[in-house]
Amino acid sequence: MPDTIDVVEDEVIVTTSKPERDIRTKKQPQYVVIVMNDDEHTFEYVIQALSRVCGYSREKSFMLALQIHEAGRTPVWNGTLELAELKRDQIKEFGPDEFAPRTVTFPLGVYIEPLP
Repeated sequence: MPDTIDVVEDEVIVTTSKPERDIRTKKQPQYVVIVMNDDEHTFEYVIQALSRVCGYSREKSFMLALQIHEAGRTPVWNGTLELAELKRDQIKEFGPDEFAPRTVTFPLGVYIEPLP
């Protein structure tokens, strides 16, 4: 039986790779929505606004309304700038406070600021 010779063709294998990069996810800066107290809007109005706009339970909304009343202003929500602006605008545009003895037509005082 004759010897067999396996012929193997020369192959060139080229492997490329991208240089390693630091792939850390950048977190977006966080902002807080702050509601200010006034003597015109009723507790019921503030409770309903926070419940509908922020999705809070009536109990949590009541506790925040109480903090707003006692402290003069209270952070009520935090998140990205775009969502904070949306929440602020939704609270401002919540409509008149028809629970007050005389309907209050101006919006709640609300603003946003960056979290430290």
